[in-house]
Amino acid sequence: MTRQDLIQPPAHVSARTSRRTGRRPVAVGLVVASVVLAAVFGAYPLLDRADSPVVQAVDGVLDPGADPAGSTGVDGGEIPDGAATLADDLPAVTGLDPALTEAVRQAASDAATDGIDFWVTSGWRSPAFQQRLLDEAVRKHGSLEKARELVSTPELSEHVHGKAVDIGPTEGAYWLVEHGTDYGLCQVYSNEIWHFELLTEPGGTCPPMLDGAAG
Repeated sequence: MTRQDLIQPPAHVSARTSRRTGRRPVAVGLVVASVVLAAVFGAYPLLDRADSPVVQAVDGVLDPGADPAGSTGVDGGEIPDGAATLADDLPAVTGLDPALTEAVRQAASDAATDGIDFWVTSGWRSPAFQQRLLDEAVRKHGSLEKARELVSTPELSEHVHGKAVDIGPTEGAYWLVEHGTDYGLCQVYSNEIWHFELLTEPGGTCPPMLDGAAG
């Protein structure tokens, strides 16, 4: 089961467009250098210079192929096959805030009683993984502004702090939309039925939803 089984799971992703500069070549060496630099930066049109693994390797900051901002795989919060339970020993699950985990655990138990499948499709994320999702969203939607409607930055994402969880499949997300306040769990964004945070006391009132991840 993958995240594609959800409505349209958060297609997180963003990036900043790298700056290109052009200089008139004054020697053959400069011509060659310009061609090489154009090839390097052309391969990363959505990355700032500081984010480019190729440029960082050239600068001697990192070895070629090294991840410039931390893990983006399973260790960074990615969930294999896009679905996990709270019993799975995955950083995406174990990195969640304990209070959030307990609320989701209670909700999952009651959802199971109602015959509803209830999965964690995304939980804790490393800053690098969050940035990768944002970068991918920029590529998909064509601009940082559009991407930010769906994906937060590493600095602002509650996933990075372990205080947000995405729930699937669709029936599980809708079940929690209806019953989430019983556990203090709130849908945060009107355009993301799967994203929940612990924002009230059980039986309390959730704050008004935001239009999107940009706030």
